[in-house]
Amino acid sequence: MPFVPMKDLLDDAAARGYAVPGFCVWAAEVMAAVLRVAQDLRAPVILMNGPAEFPLMGPTEMGAVAHGLVRLFDATAALHLDHGDSLEQVQACLRAGYTSVMLDYSTRPLEENVAALRQTVELAHPLGVTVEGELGVVGKVDTSVVEGGSAASLTDPDQAADFVARTGVDALAVAIGNAHGAYTRLPRLDFDRLARLRERVPVPLVLHGGSGTPEEDLRRAISLGIAKVNVATEVVAAMREGLAEEYAGNDKAWMPLALASGVKRVAAVVEKWINFTGAAG
Repeated sequence: MPFVPMKDLLDDAAARGYAVPGFCVWAAEVMAAVLRVAQDLRAPVILMNGPAEFPLMGPTEMGAVAHGLVRLFDATAALHLDHGDSLEQVQACLRAGYTSVMLDYSTRPLEENVAALRQTVELAHPLGVTVEGELGVVGKVDTSVVEGGSAASLTDPDQAADFVARTGVDALAVAIGNAHGAYTRLPRLDFDRLARLRERVPVPLVLHGGSGTPEEDLRRAISLGIAKVNVATEVVAAMREGLAEEYAGNDKAWMPLALASGVKRVAAVVEKWINFTGAAG
């Protein structure tokens, strides 16, 4: 079935107390793995990519592949630009049929962030496309991560309420102690801050850096208003481990078979996170 606006998924999740997992996808076989598991578990999902994936395929090609595949599955899904870094990139994704876009100006001055997100909303909403913004900066755990800022700054609830009112965004990514990458120690999420954000902010909240978050912390965050959880590092690690297993001791392993091993591991990650977030069914 065709992609739907991400707002439709997040509004339902926020109302019913679960979260929609967003998975980093960069090629047809990874997209198909996510959609197949979503279909089997009757779960909404979000396919995400952005500047870190576009060197492989740009928005036009990525969108064409995703739209071609989604019609083969009975899955409810959105196609999302994650951590877009320019208005030009947002416009390219809108032309490519993305049903959600994120412009991440969180590391820039507040007024520049507000102005850019307001312009993004003006471009996207007439097309029925969801807009995600970020306030506060979700930092990076390790140097392998190319999205987000290098250092974290937590989201202020009062500033977040003003930001949403001034920009008109449909979802807000918040910094509450989460980070991008593979955690070297367990994250310490600020649940009190999250509760205040939920009280002040009238749109669904997004948790970036889901990979490695303990299940109990994740469920508590969802109960306090998180309606979308991004998973990237675990997806990439699963594919890498599958390839490494196939090529260990056999540098002539057939690439399609090696990729199939990686995709199998990716599917297991997708199933885990659909269950973690309560999205199954």
